[in-house]
Formats: sequence, structure tokens, C-alpha cells
Amino acid sequence: MVKTTPAARPANPRFSSGPCAKIPGFSLDMLADAPLGRSHRATIGKAKLKEAIDLTRELLGVPADFRIGIVPASDTGAVEMALWSLLGARPVEMLAWESFGEGWVTDVVKQLKLDATVRKAPYGEIVDLAAVDFDKDVVFTWNGTTSGVRLPNGDAIPADRAGLTICDATSAAFAMDLPWTKLDVVTFSWQKVLGGEGGHGVLILSPRAVARLESYTPAWPLPKIFRMTKGGKLIEGIFVGETINTPSMLCVEDYLVSLKWAQSIGGQASLKARAEANAKAIADFIADKDWIANLATDPATASTTSVCLKFTDPRIRDGAAFAKAVAKRLEKEGVALDAGAYRDAPPGLRIWCGSTVETADVAALMPWIEWAFLAEIDAQAVAA
Repeated sequence: MVKTTPAARPANPRFSSGPCAKIPGFSLDMLADAPLGRSHRATIGKAKLKEAIDLTRELLGVPADFRIGIVPASDTGAVEMALWSLLGARPVEMLAWESFGEGWVTDVVKQLKLDATVRKAPYGEIVDLAAVDFDKDVVFTWNGTTSGVRLPNGDAIPADRAGLTICDATSAAFAMDLPWTKLDVVTFSWQKVLGGEGGHGVLILSPRAVARLESYTPAWPLPKIFRMTKGGKLIEGIFVGETINTPSMLCVEDYLVSLKWAQSIGGQASLKARAEANAKAIADFIADKDWIANLATDPATASTTSVCLKFTDPRIRDGAAFAKAVAKRLEKEGVALDAGAYRDAPPGLRIWCGSTVETADVAALMPWIEWAFLAEIDAQAVAA
């Protein structure tokens, strides 16, 4: 075990799960082409927004007949737009296996007051997808950012389903394959896998979702910021760059820089490979350790972006205090910033392994986690 201070250090200690590490080599000079002080409705503003939508489609392989819109309030705003605008037309099933999924349950059951079927799984697990009725509208996260578990694939979703599938993919998009024929609504924020700035969401709608929007009016009033139709027809401008409210053109430029970086390294396949290599560096390190483990109980559902770890040593008396102390040691040493578990999650660490993170940095961090663990075990013994 590593009791001495490790020699190697991560070149970039930013392992936050959002906003996440910027693209390798990032500098503010890369944003010099941002049309600051210009209207987003001016020709240059609309062109930038449309370029961001077009590059998103190209990189993610989104079908040509799906709409892509840039919307306010990050992934949360995109999910809320979908829930408030689409649900209520047919029965609903809510799937939750972490805090954000729980949040969508609260919105649907307590705010929209729909009599939804709610299926929950504890942190580290996912629900039994075989039991889900996809003839209902189904709402779920693809990757649980706070629990480190994900859907292994979309095989459980039938192609001939009657309901809509509404998928929060914020920590999955770009790093994981999304089966577009199985998904009717996909949301994400570019602050995750591409390391963009916060505040903007992306909403992707299938033709089936558009048909629902144009044929169904919810029983509740819709705030202006959620409205995607006018006179029973989709407001197409939203999906070609005419945003509902004013976006930050600096953030849009930052997203464009990230998208073009992703293109330059080989696109979606390379982004996915980078995240998988990062997660593997952690999996390889903990494989023979008896004091730390992945929070995900099934390797097939273990996240490759938000990797959540738990301490399993029986000597630990107060798991929450111990995990916080380890994270504090890592931050004090400048080797891992923002690496503590999410506040609602079981005690432990959460290491962001998305595509902007370098595998060498993840590998360099691992001995430091062992060092911090041992230091805290010793401190706990002294305190006793």
C-alpha cells in the first residue's frame, strides 16, 4: 500500500462532475471569435446557434427527422420542458435510481400531480427494465450522474412502443452510444462530457414527440419558457437556432470549440473510447483492493463518466466523515478537486471520467486515493 506521497501528480486535477474539465489545451483565446455584444437574433448569432445544432447532430448521429434545440436552464430546463409539455396524455412510469431521477419523480407526482407508476432502485443499481410498461410514457436517466450506474443498452425498449421515452442523458451524451430509434426525447447539457460552461440545455425530439406536442394540450398552464408550439404547430425556429430566451454567445462559442475538438480527434467513437479508458484505469486499480469498490453492483451497468466509489474497509467508523476527509486531503494536495460523492449519495468519491479528462491524469490520481485513505485510517486510529 502507498504510505509515502506518490511521485506523479495529475497534470489537471479537475475531476468535477459538472461543470467538468475543459477540453485538453483549452485557453480563453479559443473563444476570440464569439460575437460578443451582438444580438443572438442577428445573422451572425443565428448562424453560430445553427452551427452548434448541426455539429451536435453530426457528432451524435441524430437522425435527420429529429429536432435539436438549445434551451435555457441547463439539462434541468430541457427535462422540465419535456415533462410539462408532453406528459398527461397517457399513463406514466417514472424510473429512478439516483437523485436526479428522484427529482423528476417529484416534479411529475407532486407538481404535475399525475398518478404515475414509480419504480426505484437503490444507489448502485437500476430498476428491472423488463417490468417496465413502455406503452406508457416512461421517464428515466440514461446515466445516473450521482450514482455511477447506467443503462447498458436500449434493448429493453421495444421499437413498437405506444408511449414516449423521455431520457435525461446529460452525463451520457457524447460518451455513450444512445439508440435513437428507442428514444423520443433526449436531454443533456454541454457542461458535462464536452466540458462546456453551465446554463444551457439541449433538447432533442423524435417525430413521435413532435406529433404529441402538436396533438396534445396539457391540462396545466405552461410558462412561456416551456412553450414549443403555437396554434397547434411546433415552433420550428427553436430548432434552427432561434432560441426561446437569450443565450450566452460566449458559452455557445465555447461549445462550438468543444464540438470541433471532438471532430478533430475522431468524433463520437473517440469520445466514447476516451471515457471508457478513463473508467478502466479506475476499475483496474480497485480490482484487487479490499478497501474500495465501485458503487455500481453490476459491472455491466457501471458508468464510464461519473464513476462513484465507496470505501469498504471495516475499520471505518463514520463513513460520511471518513469520505469527506479523504476528499479534503486530495483537494489540499491539489490532485483532485471536487471529487467527493454527491450530497444525497452514499459516502465515497465521485471521479469524473468524461471525454475531456486525460487517462494519464486518472491513472496518476489512483495512488493518491490510496495514500489519502491510509492517511485518514491512521488519523482515525490516533483520534481513537
